[in-house]
Amino acid sequence: MPSDRNPVKHQLAIYGPAALLVVAAFLLALQFIKPAPPDRVVMATGAADGAYHAFAKRYAAFLAREGIELELRQSAGSIENLALLRSGEVALALVQGGVDDSPGDSAGLESLGSVYYEPLWLFHRSDLPLRQLRGLGGHRIAIGPEGSGTRALVTRLLRENGVAENPEWLDLGGRVAVDALRAGEIDAVFLVTSAQNELVQLLLRDADVTLFDVARADAYTRRHRFLNSLLLPEGAVDLAANIPDAPKRLLAPAANLVSHPDLHPAVIDLLLQAANEVHRDGGWFESQDEFPMPGLLAFPLNREAERYYEHGPPLLQRFLPFWAASLVDRLKVMLLPLLVLLFPLLKVMPPIYTWRMRARVYRWYDELEQAEHRLAMGERDKSWVEAELDRIESEVQRVKVPLSFTDQLYHLRQHIDLVRRGKGS
Repeated sequence: MPSDRNPVKHQLAIYGPAALLVVAAFLLALQFIKPAPPDRVVMATGAADGAYHAFAKRYAAFLAREGIELELRQSAGSIENLALLRSGEVALALVQGGVDDSPGDSAGLESLGSVYYEPLWLFHRSDLPLRQLRGLGGHRIAIGPEGSGTRALVTRLLRENGVAENPEWLDLGGRVAVDALRAGEIDAVFLVTSAQNELVQLLLRDADVTLFDVARADAYTRRHRFLNSLLLPEGAVDLAANIPDAPKRLLAPAANLVSHPDLHPAVIDLLLQAANEVHRDGGWFESQDEFPMPGLLAFPLNREAERYYEHGPPLLQRFLPFWAASLVDRLKVMLLPLLVLLFPLLKVMPPIYTWRMRARVYRWYDELEQAEHRLAMGERDKSWVEAELDRIESEVQRVKVPLSFTDQLYHLRQHIDLVRRGKGS
């Protein structure tokens, strides 16, 4: 009796269509898989000696450990950074709060959170008595280069104090402006930067320079919600030298991480982890673990960033390298057809396979039963029954089934022989 010792072709006949169905489902799901995170992201910072660039270098070091290059692009400051973001030349930037002068043309820009306070420092010559900003009228002041957040903020505040723009407003910033003040070439300099900036530290210790105390700080914060009032306590810089020699009130917007809407969500998660590592210890004005935070925003909060602040880093990124977590996150869409189709098919297909193999044998019992019934009723002569049984037996001998079902073929042949021996009774 023929049998098929290799049942693979029978199994393929049953499982093959199911496998094709699963493959088709996978191909359909493939259309919905998120693209892989980029291995290179361009970020606009600021001047090479500024706080933005210094912090961005620390972000870049964090991302480099995860295989992503953060390319830093120097700029004049926040205004230029926003222009670069809107044009799509960069995907990420540090931006000073309150400098966006065209909110209707934000191009979908989103904040990933604020990362630290950026105090507005006004240093002036010690021999220049200055109680309010309006006292700067007619003096040579450095307000920051074109395209900088410093210039945008200072221009707004000076105009509100009735100080009209004039040729004495110099487009100087950073070390050039500080050197000019210390050399007596200008009367005052505005800086928007962190307290840890070396230029701020240098001016705080210069006996010929005085840090301006913003006595009306609360009034400014009422007028501008993006501003905060900070207090630099007496002696905070140097207790032995008592620097500063009196408490100083400062105004401060918050530095924001701002992204282009096309920035990959996985990069956003990774970047916020970098920001947390860099800023969580705080500084002179920030409490520990205060930053990064989803407040003091320049633009609407990104949804992925909102999820990060609510739940922390993605679960996979807590236990896997970034590349592995990203791969699993992308492929989880592919698990849907596996769960929806493959598991039920694995449960249903074995019974179907068994039924198909048995059907090759059982189908002959119907004809065998009919021959036996006609024989018993005397409707046919014995020669017809003999011929019918020979035909059935001949067909059965050509039936091929796996070895595991051969016993059922032998049972069928025994039943054919039983009917044959009963035809003469």
